[in-house]
Amino acid sequence: MGDCCQKKYRDKSESSELIHRLNRIEGQIRGIRNMVENDVYCVDILTQVSAANAALTAFSKVLLNNHIRTCVVEDIRAGQDGKVEELLEAIQKFIK
Repeated sequence: MGDCCQKKYRDKSESSELIHRLNRIEGQIRGIRNMVENDVYCVDILTQVSAANAALTAFSKVLLNNHIRTCVVEDIRAGQDGKVEELLEAIQKFIK
């Protein structure tokens, strides 16, 4: 899972929302696998893949938004301006 070794405290509502989204995405991926196993028409599978991609993008946007509002803001306020570069690198990876 990458080279990240930092941790972040998330309140219950944030964790709950993220886990809920991930559970839905996981269900979508299982559904896509079942479609392949059941020889479902390619276009129908691609439609579901598109939906799963959209759900994963939405998850990433929520996580990025939370990161900016908490970790980045707190670190900048504490004088750790290097967090801006870290954020820019993360955004570059996200929009690839």
